[in-house]
Amino acid sequence: PTEPPSPQEHGLDFERLLDASTYKERFRQDMIRWGEEKRHIDPGFFCRAAVEGALQPVWVVSDTRRLSDVEWFRDAYGDVVQTVRVVATEETRKRRNWVFVTGVDDAESECGLDQGVAFDWVITNNGDKVALGEQLEMLVQSLHRSL
Repeated sequence: PTEPPSPQEHGLDFERLLDASTYKERFRQDMIRWGEEKRHIDPGFFCRAAVEGALQPVWVVSDTRRLSDVEWFRDAYGDVVQTVRVVATEETRKRRNWVFVTGVDDAESECGLDQGVAFDWVITNNGDKVALGEQLEMLVQSLHRSL
């Protein structure tokens, strides 16, 4: 069997993997499988990659997917870690061309943080730019106060 594709190891078009295109969907399950294999060998593999070279006093690690990711950051950085969950209604997600795919959208990579994490912040992003801006401003102000 061949190893599932990763963008760097398999010459995939990284930019096209970032959108909701059929290109991404063609490789999505293989990418998830590849990520699971990496995590099985080393649960901190992707977390260490995210922080490599980070020197700023505050930085954002986007798109953690699993409780083990959150636990890794809390173990590594303690109380300074702030967890933020961004939510949108299913209606909003569908307007953004999201379509539920069984075996993908119900996998741990997509819903592993739906339970078991008490988020410090929950940001709602349903397309209201003013409301989103207000929520983000509160978050940024809180981070500034903690410096």
